[in-house]
Amino acid sequence: MDINETFRSLNVGLPQDILRLKIYGDFDEAVRLIDQRLARPNIPQGLRSCMTAQREMMLRTPPDYPYSREEALALVRERIPDFTEAEFDQRVDDGRIGWIYLKGERRYFDRFFETMCKTDADIARRAGVQTQNTGGAGREEDRLERCLRLMRTNGSMSCRIRVRTSIRMKDELFTPGMFLRAHLPIPAACAQQSGITIEEITPNGTAAPETAPQRTVCWEGTWRENPSFSVVYSYIHTEKYHDLTLPGTEPFLSEAELAPFLEEEDPHIVFTPYIRTLAAELTGGVGDTLEKARRIYDFITLNMKYTYMPAYFGLENISENCARNFTGDCGVFALLFITLCRCAGVPAQWQSGLVAEPDYCGCHDWARFYAPGYGWLYADPAYGIAAVRRDDEARRKFYFGSMDPYRMVANNRFQASFTVEKAHWRADPYDNQVGELETADQGLRNEEFEDTMETLLCEEV
Repeated sequence: MDINETFRSLNVGLPQDILRLKIYGDFDEAVRLIDQRLARPNIPQGLRSCMTAQREMMLRTPPDYPYSREEALALVRERIPDFTEAEFDQRVDDGRIGWIYLKGERRYFDRFFETMCKTDADIARRAGVQTQNTGGAGREEDRLERCLRLMRTNGSMSCRIRVRTSIRMKDELFTPGMFLRAHLPIPAACAQQSGITIEEITPNGTAAPETAPQRTVCWEGTWRENPSFSVVYSYIHTEKYHDLTLPGTEPFLSEAELAPFLEEEDPHIVFTPYIRTLAAELTGGVGDTLEKARRIYDFITLNMKYTYMPAYFGLENISENCARNFTGDCGVFALLFITLCRCAGVPAQWQSGLVAEPDYCGCHDWARFYAPGYGWLYADPAYGIAAVRRDDEARRKFYFGSMDPYRMVANNRFQASFTVEKAHWRADPYDNQVGELETADQGLRNEEFEDTMETLLCEEV
């Protein structure tokens, strides 16, 4: 059994004594008790799987929360000397600075200051930080604005894109003669992508079929020197503009074709009582599928705040917690959208990979949903939320139904196994954007390897 499948049992829940220890942040004691329980032969498989996954989650969580309150304040004041305790505390109260208990002491999320600079223009100005803003914000007409204008005018837009990505174990961890298995995501077959060409695979590796739900190049072998695994690929990405004010003319898909996209998928796409109530509240009295999806998109984009997130490895019931906390990142918002849509009877699915612009290449997740007459449409709640920060309602509405062509789709399913399965824990058991590495004995964590991604070409065709 793939050990990463144990995550599907997370919602079984921990025994109460272990749960109390986890909440308090006494992970060492919680792991000790889990080991005792797992040694018992009478533990049901669902509970055994849950405790197995939770054990590893607790081992991996502390590095994401390295700062005491004093250290967190000092970090901000290095860039903003007049930043006050009241400002810090207000952001904590608003849920915009994440924290957990570690042995009863509050410890703060390692990327909280990056979130502040990304989402608060005043903080970025005070800190003297020039934030990365895809689309080239600040130009007379930024790239995305031009793209959206051309798509509305011409009906579609295509880009020829060429990307290089790589992954490498950190040198201090490598031992000559070590076995390594590596995976890097590559473009998968989907409606948006054509002309997919794998141009270089270094060293020699094997590409999964284009139809793989999470497509990768895989390398495995024993290495005398620490290898850098890399791939160069090219493709054409085409996106059509969908004018949702006009009647749809696409043929309808059958119930059987749509059924898989209405199902729950443990542990994160789950119709909990709160999700059911929220979906009913948002879509009550609405029979039209497109309008249901629109109301869910509006709820997320007009109410949620973007924050960087800890590794998904350590998160529980991502969609429901987003609906409680009103914060998240691109994948969290996409999962909430998908979950609420499915719960409301709107077929929805996951897509992810990269944003690949001429001067930027980075990870991203979004969603697709089905509307009769229109076929499969797109929803990118994170870009919609970014549009709200810009006070750009036209852009927010564009990302409900349509998508820009600066994308690379590697994954058409959430929480799918690779064609060559990993033997150990994945760094991300749900998605794959930067790649995965493992030795004969263990899966590497994100901090144990280096990854790069670079757009080599991005031109309109």
